[in-house]
Amino acid sequence: MACRGLMPSVCCFMFGLAFLAASAAAAEYKLQWIVPPSTDYYTNWISNKTFEVGDSVMFNWSTTHNVADVSKSEYDNCSKTSSVVASHPVQIQLNSTGNRYFICTVDDHCRLGQKLAITVKNRGNEASSASFVSVGALYPGLAISLVYFLSYYYYI
Repeated sequence: MACRGLMPSVCCFMFGLAFLAASAAAAEYKLQWIVPPSTDYYTNWISNKTFEVGDSVMFNWSTTHNVADVSKSEYDNCSKTSSVVASHPVQIQLNSTGNRYFICTVDDHCRLGQKLAITVKNRGNEASSASFVSVGALYPGLAISLVYFLSYYYYI
């Protein structure tokens, strides 16, 4: 009977953990990869987004395009490269901080503005992505410990 008073606290704890896990989830940004109507099209698309380690960008297209993950120089000069993915959709994982550059190498699509530059930051205020993984790894262990604790003390 004494455990019944503990149950509301345990429920709040579990909902809190679930909320924390959901708020730390990675984002998937979906992008319609087209020759843009204006050269600032992709700059406008990223203007209200914050890309963080663990996020991904999904490139979708319906006509002839591709995605090349390129260097800054290749991005600036719209250089053809051999690191091209031609099938779609293409999902790019953002696994480290820094600048990432993507272009379409079909015809003159890049020169017409079909290129994307993003900056990937650490998730939230954390010093590194390793701490994000560590916190996420604790969640299953905490849940199992809590279930064990409740089942043990509930039946006493």
